Amino acid sequence: MKKMLLVATMALSAFAQADQLEDIEKAGVIRVGTTGDYKPFSFFDGTNYSGYDIDVAQHVADQLGVKLEIVPTTWKGLVSNLQEDKYDIAMGGITRRMSRQLSAEQTQGYMIFGKCFLVAKGNVDKFDTLEEVNKPSVRVGVNIGGTNEKFAEKHLPNATFAKFENNLDVPKAVAGGDIDVMVTETPEGIFYEVTDDRLEASRCDEPFTRSQFGYLIPEGEQRLLNTVNFIMDEMVLKGVQNELMQKNNLK
Repeated sequence: MKKMLLVATMALSAFAQADQLEDIEKAGVIRVGTTGDYKPFSFFDGTNYSGYDIDVAQHVADQLGVKLEIVPTTWKGLVSNLQEDKYDIAMGGITRRMSRQLSAEQTQGYMIFGKCFLVAKGNVDKFDTLEEVNKPSVRVGVNIGGTNEKFAEKHLPNATFAKFENNLDVPKAVAGGDIDVMVTETPEGIFYEVTDDRLEASRCDEPFTRSQFGYLIPEGEQRLLNTVNFIMDEMVLKGVQNELMQKNNLK
């Protein structure tokens, strides 16, 4: 009996001492999972990553005094890859939502946004309500595994869906006339309207929903969560967040 209690105590002690932040500091590297397909937050051009959240990831690494390692992931595998310890934190325009809270830790939010549409230039009046888009004749594009797909399935069940593995392909399909509407979010919609004269944001001034972006951290890693939240608070206090948002056309 005493032996069993000793083994149980040792197991609990080892569990209690598990600490992702300590592991990061010992390894000298923080692994950040990101999709690389969501401008202006995370974009991979085939060689380099860029975007607001990539800049924040580098800032977090600098504050911790460690190197940054980017780990590619997908929207569908975002949480499961985190649970499999493929990275320490997931970043890149990730919506805070209850289903993710039940599977991981979520940091505080850093930007309020809402669902809207991206359409071809001149088509805003044609596609600016759910009723106008929720028709079999309207081709709607979404990225697989993200909240845009869930929004479309819930609010646009009668539309004809085109689903894309890579979110970067959806705006291209709208611009090329292959689909009529992309379900998107206000920062992304405005970004494409500003950077591509073939595209226009619809309802980004009055989005259909209100949410916040945040970062995902493995379940139970409270010290890492607290540390990232502290860094985010300091970014606001010292103007770093504002600088990075201006740099990435989010202001």
